[in-house]
Amino acid sequence: MKKRAVFLDRDGTLNEDAGYPGNFGNITIYPASFAAVRRLNEAGLLAIVISNQSGVGRGLFGEAEVMDIHGKMAAAFASHGARLDALYYCPHFEGSADPRYAGGCDCRKPKPGLALRAAADFGIDLDRSYMIGDKPDDIAFGRNIGATPVLVLTGQGTDSRRRLRAQGPAPCREAADVLAAARWIIRREKRAR
Repeated sequence: MKKRAVFLDRDGTLNEDAGYPGNFGNITIYPASFAAVRRLNEAGLLAIVISNQSGVGRGLFGEAEVMDIHGKMAAAFASHGARLDALYYCPHFEGSADPRYAGGCDCRKPKPGLALRAAADFGIDLDRSYMIGDKPDDIAFGRNIGATPVLVLTGQGTDSRRRLRAQGPAPCREAADVLAAARWIIRREKRAR
């Protein structure tokens, strides 16, 4: 049987949006994020971070810095009894001076590449999964992979809500923060059983 996942945006959803943070010292994790991920774990849902990190392609920091941040984030969640099952990121920026990161890619949200990679790695049923994020690209990403998208009003969420109401695509649910989103997902999953 295929697994279900909750894909989580990073900046603005799990932690404050600090622009282009190049080290873990610039990351402030929302306290509610620990409880949210722990509850998703307890409900048997994979918690997988999907993040656009164009700062790599812009030359602001390297992939080693992103991986260091992600390792420290995973450790911070673990210290709170919460498990991030995987952290995937897109390093690309179309205007990059570095040919490794320039041009088009299939992994920058809202494109589905990172979800397809996670689905292959973990045996995920994307149609029975969820996406939580604070930006229109997160909601479009959820729609593009067939998942149920939830908009959180942290980070850029309030501005995104206005844009999404005017231009779409619409989220299936709005939530005050990632913990409220996780609670809604868990209630929805229990009703579906």
